[in-house]
Amino acid sequence: MNRLAAAGLDPVKLPRHIAIIMDGNGRWAQERGKERIQGHLQGVVSVRRTIEECGRLGIGQLTLYCFSTENWKRPQPEIDFLMALLNEYLIKERPEIMRQDIRFSVIGRREGLADFVLAEIDESLRVSANNQGMTLCLAINYSGRTEIVDAVRTLAERARVGTLQPSDIDEATIADALYTAAMPEPDLLIRTAGEMRISNYLLWQIAYAELWVTEKCWPDFDEAALYQALHDYARRERRFGGLNI
Repeated sequence: MNRLAAAGLDPVKLPRHIAIIMDGNGRWAQERGKERIQGHLQGVVSVRRTIEECGRLGIGQLTLYCFSTENWKRPQPEIDFLMALLNEYLIKERPEIMRQDIRFSVIGRREGLADFVLAEIDESLRVSANNQGMTLCLAINYSGRTEIVDAVRTLAERARVGTLQPSDIDEATIADALYTAAMPEPDLLIRTAGEMRISNYLLWQIAYAELWVTEKCWPDFDEAALYQALHDYARRERRFGGLNI
């Protein structure tokens, strides 16, 4: 019996693209009397098991909110630790990404990221470019508003040089100018730690996404929580503004 059948999941009712706001690392640590960095370290464990399980289930794309543009406001020692942790993750997980045939992708602004982080991002992009399995997309130095600003600038420049008429701009034109061009829109948005907000994440792309929030902090997010989200998603009717008659 395969994993889907064992879990009582219909492959037809699986989301093609799951996006996750991984919230609560610091809270998880503080509740246990630990330093915040211990929460981030444990969060990496949840990242690994979520990627592996989504790959086993045949999810087409998983997009993880790793570092927002607002996170630069955190204390510098924590930022330095997060950048070092990201760099270490990229290096250590690269063989596993290749073994699982995962196609690695990144969205967000490159400006502001350290050269050593950019070098490892680029290497993971390069070696996995021809992989055919699940797409793993990391949102790094990302915000939905800056993404839209960058898209508007791109379209404005095209209009300025005469390659785009303002009257020709439609939803597809804007979507193609976003960081996520050619990616499917998320079907399911998961947020941990019980917060009921989307925190400037994929503002354009989640217009019709199903939202699922758990009280579990990200380090406690496990296969059981993922399966609960998938079961809840499968029971929902997605009308996209219409009616199911």
